[in-house]
Amino acid sequence: MVKIRLTRMGAHKKPFYRMIVTDSRARRDGPFIEILGTYDPLKEPSEIKIDLEKAKYWIGKGAQPTVTARKLMQRAGL
Repeated sequence: MVKIRLTRMGAHKKPFYRMIVTDSRARRDGPFIEILGTYDPLKEPSEIKIDLEKAKYWIGKGAQPTVTARKLMQRAGL
């Protein structure tokens, strides 16, 4: 099953996330299929950059977003 989820980047206590498309069996920071965008919770207000066309494509192909990924996509306008 293909999932849309976040992978953590950034240094210790400075989180930065990428929204990725990956196999559900892969580990959190493991291999992925495609990068859809980024999420920076430290900026005020938090910064969400997502390629909505790619996200629509993957959802159309059957990719299941996680709860957090779904909330971020809704805030970004999908």
